[in-house]
Amino acid sequence: MLNYFMPVHFFLGRDVLKRNGELMLTLGKKPLLVTGKNSAKKCGALDDVISVLNLSGMHYTHFDEVKENPDLETVVKGAKLLQQTECDFIIAIGGGSPLDAGKAISALAKNDLLPYELYESAKIKDAYKIVAVPTTAGTGSELTPYSVITNTEINQKAGFGSSLLYPALSYIDAKYTLTLSKEITRDTSIDALSHLLEGLYSDVRHSFFYPLIFQGIKLIYQFLPLCLEELDNLEYRVKLMHASMLGGYIISQCGTTLQHSLGYPLTTELGLSHGLANGVVMKIVMEKFYPSVSTELDSMFKYLKIGKNDFYSWLDMLGIKFEHDLDDLFIKSKSYEVLNSRNMAKNPCKIELEEIQSLYKNLSKS
Repeated sequence: MLNYFMPVHFFLGRDVLKRNGELMLTLGKKPLLVTGKNSAKKCGALDDVISVLNLSGMHYTHFDEVKENPDLETVVKGAKLLQQTECDFIIAIGGGSPLDAGKAISALAKNDLLPYELYESAKIKDAYKIVAVPTTAGTGSELTPYSVITNTEINQKAGFGSSLLYPALSYIDAKYTLTLSKEITRDTSIDALSHLLEGLYSDVRHSFFYPLIFQGIKLIYQFLPLCLEELDNLEYRVKLMHASMLGGYIISQCGTTLQHSLGYPLTTELGLSHGLANGVVMKIVMEKFYPSVSTELDSMFKYLKIGKNDFYSWLDMLGIKFEHDLDDLFIKSKSYEVLNSRNMAKNPCKIELEEIQSLYKNLSKS
């Protein structure tokens, strides 16, 4: 059975904010702008949003304290600022971190919840409208109802979702990704690749989505190496943004799996970027899931006109390598965390605790 829902109105193309920005003015009377410290300004997206607001005479409040891998403390601070300044919708500008933080701020400010209750999605009964302006090609958060926030009290990164957290509007312009470094370009694209692969792994996968999944994977396989050699090439950036959108679209319908669950502790404990954390476990997860989804993966490789080993070599060529040793304490404690994460509900096969521990041990040897 296919159950489809994605209520996002998005604009895709060059200068879409300048040409269509007036629509976001209909969502409320005063927005809270949610960004990091520098990237939204550096790429020009923040100035484009402010120009639209200034032309209309609309006042706004700017919350610029979102860090990579946002935590609950940041969300609480943003929610209090929204309430104190009487903002009534959110414009989130940046990579996955500001977009995820914007969604979490929206939910926390609108509902009578303790911060940790955000992870109990059923308790999210309402939300402020959200405008998403992505500045990376990776998370696809501009098309998803998901937010991933770190609980620093237990040093655990976890996601939650609600149909209320789909952005009402998204403005998607690849020009904002032109200022990204080679490392961020690579890691965010690998995150998008992970989303697309997990659309094949998910136990709610559906053949309806396969052509889009294959197309997205092909775009990354073909254009990521080219973009890394020519970072200011807008054509390549557009292709990667399209792939990222397809990845977001796919996980909004199919969710994520073991691959994300294994990656989260590598971010919280070792400081790997989210995309790189997904990337370093990509091979071991593909090997683990291959017997369950061999038909889907073989079809993908046929579409790409490569073999599985060619794909693995491509990852190696990009420098997607694990360079840490995981000690027994990490493997034991984090394997329990992985086993109990909500992403595990959509694996294509049952995964036991011992198998998770073995995967981490094999990762250390890779």
